[in-house]
Amino acid sequence: MSNRIDYATVSPEGYKAFGKVPAYLYTCGLPHELVDLVNLRVSQINGCAYCIDKHSRDLIKRGVTVDKLVLVPVWNEAGAVFDTRERAALEWAEIVTRLGETGVSDAKYDAVTSVFDDKEVSDLTYAIALMNAFNRLSISFRNKPAAAVEV
Repeated sequence: MSNRIDYATVSPEGYKAFGKVPAYLYTCGLPHELVDLVNLRVSQINGCAYCIDKHSRDLIKRGVTVDKLVLVPVWNEAGAVFDTRERAALEWAEIVTRLGETGVSDAKYDAVTSVFDDKEVSDLTYAIALMNAFNRLSISFRNKPAAAVEV
């Protein structure tokens, strides 16, 4: 695997600008675990090893069980493992991440807004959009997951 640029080093102002959004998201009122679950699911869809590793570790540090963690890709089949808000957020994460494939139907929008208020839906969508952007940076520049660096 070839080395690629360290975008955070060569464009620190851009990186700092991106970094302000996660700081906001962890103070906006959404539960941290919920934001991390969404970050993990978006990263799984996009195939970002670096972010999957990072957000899995974040969730473990927050006390999420391995049983729950391994079911994130199949949250819709996991029954009561995920609560109503988590299921709505994970579904919204999948819809927003796959916009080009699926669009956003009124029914899906109504589903998320029946569980979250307007500010929460906005903040949740910021989190999803940002994670999609970070996935694209990490994949494009081949950021190594901590598990691969530790080996």
